[in-house]
Amino acid sequence: MLITTLGTSLASELGVASSIAEELTDTAITFGDLEPIVALMEETPVDQVQKVAVGKLKSGEESLHSLMRAAALSNARRFGGMDYIGMHTLMAMKPAYLMAQQLPEDRAALAVLKILHRNTGQIQSGECRGEVMNSINPAKLPGDASTADLLNKAVRQKDRKRAEEILSASAGTSAEQAFNDLLDTVEEGAQVHNVVFAHRAWEALDLVGEEHALTMLRQSLRYRAGFEGNEWTKPGPKRVLLPKILDEFQLTGFTPGSKSISDERMWELSKTIFSSTPEESARAVAAELKDGVSPAAIGEAISLAANQLVLRDVGRIKPVKNNPDKEAGSIHGDSIGVHASDSANAWRKMAGVAADRHTIACLILGAYQATYDRINRGGDFLDWEPRPHAEELASVKADDPAKLLSELDGVIREEDQDRTCAVARKYADIGGEVRPFLDLMLKYAVSEDGALHAEKYYLTTSTDFADTRPAYRWNHLIGLARETASAYGLKAAGYQDACELLGVDA
Repeated sequence: MLITTLGTSLASELGVASSIAEELTDTAITFGDLEPIVALMEETPVDQVQKVAVGKLKSGEESLHSLMRAAALSNARRFGGMDYIGMHTLMAMKPAYLMAQQLPEDRAALAVLKILHRNTGQIQSGECRGEVMNSINPAKLPGDASTADLLNKAVRQKDRKRAEEILSASAGTSAEQAFNDLLDTVEEGAQVHNVVFAHRAWEALDLVGEEHALTMLRQSLRYRAGFEGNEWTKPGPKRVLLPKILDEFQLTGFTPGSKSISDERMWELSKTIFSSTPEESARAVAAELKDGVSPAAIGEAISLAANQLVLRDVGRIKPVKNNPDKEAGSIHGDSIGVHASDSANAWRKMAGVAADRHTIACLILGAYQATYDRINRGGDFLDWEPRPHAEELASVKADDPAKLLSELDGVIREEDQDRTCAVARKYADIGGEVRPFLDLMLKYAVSEDGALHAEKYYLTTSTDFADTRPAYRWNHLIGLARETASAYGLKAAGYQDACELLGVDA
C-alpha cells in the first residue's frame, strides 16, 4: 500500500521498493518519460493495480490509452515475446482498447482494467517463462544487403541476437520496412501464434506509437526464432511449396489486381479452401491472384473457410486437465476453429498493409494454413454439419429482434451453444441490427475469462463481419455467439473488483 501511495520511483528512493516484480538489470530497455507509468504497471501489487489505475483515470493524470500503452511496454520488457500468458495478454491489448470505446462511458474502463490485472498478475506470478528485453545496437550491414535475406539467414542459423540487431537496423529506416522484413521470416511458419503475434504486435503500434516499433516487433521475432527447426518451420510451406507456386503462376514481381467477383465465386473458393488439401488451397488462391481477383475478396474466402471450423466443431472431447474453463464440449480459447479464425484474420490483415510480395505470400499461406488446421489438428470437419442445425433453427419461434436478443442472452447464460447459433441466425435472417447484437457479445467478452482469447476473437469476428459481403458476413458473428456461450461461466480475474471500483453492476 505504501508503494502504491508513494509511487514506485519515490518508494524505491526510500528503500521501500517492491519485491513482487523481479528487479531489472541495467541493460533492460527503458522508456524515457514513460518510464514511471510503465514501472507502475509492473511493480504495483496486482491486487492494487486496478485501484491505482482508476485513481489515475479519475484524477485525469492518465487515460485509457496511456494506461494500455504503459501495459504494452511493460509486457514487452518483462516477457520479450517468450511467455505464453504474457504473449496472449499483449495480443489482447489493442482489441481491449477498441472494445472500451464501444462500451457505455461508465463501463468503458472495464475492458482495459481486465487486461491490466492480467498483465501485472503474470509479471508478478513467479511463473513467467519470458525473457527480459535488453537494449541492442543495430547491426552494421553491407550497403547492398537485403535486410530481409539477412534476417532470414540469422533466424535459420538460430542466431537470435544477430536477428534482433538486423531488425533494429531495419527499424532505423522505417516501421514499415521493419514489418515487411519481419514478414519474410514470419511466413516461414504457418502456426497460429507465430502468425497472429506478428499481426497484433504491428497493430499495437496504434497504442504505443511508431517510435516503439522495434520493441513491439522484436517480440514476434523472438517467438519465431525460438521455434526455428520446429515441425511447423521445417521444411515449411514457404521454403518448399511457395517458391514452386510463385514460379508456376508467374507471381514473382506481380502486382495484385482489383477485380471484384460474384458472391457465388467467392463462396466456391471458400469451400475449396475448406475442403481441399493445403497444397490445393494454396494453388486455388494463386490462380485467383493471377486472374486479377482482389486480395480483399480472397481474404473473405479464407476467413469464411476458417469460420466453418467454429460452426462445425463438436467441441472438446474431454475437459482440459486442471483448467475449469475448458469443459468437455467447449470451443472457446485455443480451439481449432478459434485459432484458425484468428490466423486467417491475421493473414488477411497483414496482406492488406504489406508490400505486394507479402500480400501474395500471406494470402497463399493463409489458405494453406486454414486447410492445414482442419486436417492436422484433428476432427471430422468434412462430415460434421455447420451450425445452426435445421431442426434447432426451426424451433426458434420469436420473430422480433428485441425478443430474440433477450432469448439469445438467456441461452448464452445456459451455455447452450447449439441454441445460441440458431437464435443468432434467426436474428440475422429477420434483419436484426448488428450493433445491439455486438453489444451483447461485448458484455461477455469483457466479463468472462475466455481462456486468453476473448478479446482477440471478438475483434477477429467483428472486423471479419465488417470486411465480408452481406450474403455471408453473419457467419462470423454466429461463430462469435457460439464462442460466447462456450466461454460463459467463469468470470475474469479482477472483474468483480473493477466493477466495484467503477460503481457499476457486475
